[in-house]
Amino acid sequence: MKIGIHGKEFNRQSADFIQLIFQVLTQHKAELFVSAKFANFLKAAAFKKFNYKIYEAGSSLKKLNVFLSIGGDGTLLESVAHVGAAETPILGINTGRLGFLATISRDETERALQKLFTGAYSLDKRVILRLESNQNLFGKLNFALNDFTVVKKDSSSMITVHTYIDGEFLNSYWADGIIVATPTGSTGYSLSCGGPLVFPRSGNFIITPVSPHNLTVRPIVVPDQSEITFEIEGRSKKFLVSLDSRMSTVDHTIKLKVKKESFHAHLIQLEGQHYFKTLRQKLNWGLDIRN
Repeated sequence: MKIGIHGKEFNRQSADFIQLIFQVLTQHKAELFVSAKFANFLKAAAFKKFNYKIYEAGSSLKKLNVFLSIGGDGTLLESVAHVGAAETPILGINTGRLGFLATISRDETERALQKLFTGAYSLDKRVILRLESNQNLFGKLNFALNDFTVVKKDSSSMITVHTYIDGEFLNSYWADGIIVATPTGSTGYSLSCGGPLVFPRSGNFIITPVSPHNLTVRPIVVPDQSEITFEIEGRSKKFLVSLDSRMSTVDHTIKLKVKKESFHAHLIQLEGQHYFKTLRQKLNWGLDIRN
C-alpha cells in the first residue's frame, strides 16, 4: 500500500507518538511518501530507521492509496490542498485541539491504522468549493474544503459586498466581510459568526456576513449548484480574500465567483464514527454540569 503523510511540527512529547505511527506503517510494509514540509520535522535520529520518499507540494498524488494527516483540522485542510483532484482518501489523526475533521484521537490511532490495512472503513464524500476570478489568485490551489471569505484589510471601516446568486441580485452586505462555507465549513468560521450547522451531504452553501451593520441581515443557505458572485467596495481599496488557510490581498477591481468544484474530498470514516457523534463530542451537546 502506498501512503502519503503530511503533518505539523511536533514537540518532544509527541515524538514517540509519531514514531509509533511510522512503526505500524512500516510493519505493514507500506510505501511511505512524506511531504517536504513534514520531512523537515523528522530530523531526529529516531526517524532515520524508517524508509520514506519525499514529495513536494503540488506534486501529483494519484499513485497513493491513502493519505494520513497528522495534526489538527488546519493540517487536514492543508492535506486536502496536497491531494486535490487526485481524491485520495484522507485519514485525520488528531494531535491538535478541537478536531471536527481530524477525529482520530491518539488512543484510537493504532486501532485505526489496523482497520486501514484491512479496509474496514467507509468514505465520507465532502463537497469542495472553487474560486474563479479575473485575477490569478492562489494559482492551482483555487479551491477550499471549508470556506471562502472576503474581509476588510484594516480596522478603519466596513466594506460593502454586493452579492449575486446565478446573476440575480441577493443583497449588498455592509459588514466586516462575508463567508461562503461548505457544509463541512459550517462548523468553522461561519459558526462563530452565527451561521447554522449544515449536514455534510445536504448539497448547500452557507452565506454568512461577518459583523453586519444591519442586524436584520442573517445567514442564508443556498443550493451548491449556485454560482455566487461578488463585487466589493469600501473606503479602503485593499481587501483580504481567503480559501481555507490561504490568503491574498486584492483591490476593488477584483471580480469573484464561487461555485462547486468538480472533485471532492474523501474523508475516511471508521466504524462507529458519525457526524452527529462528532458534534455531540466537540460541542458538548447534552453536557450538564449539574450531573
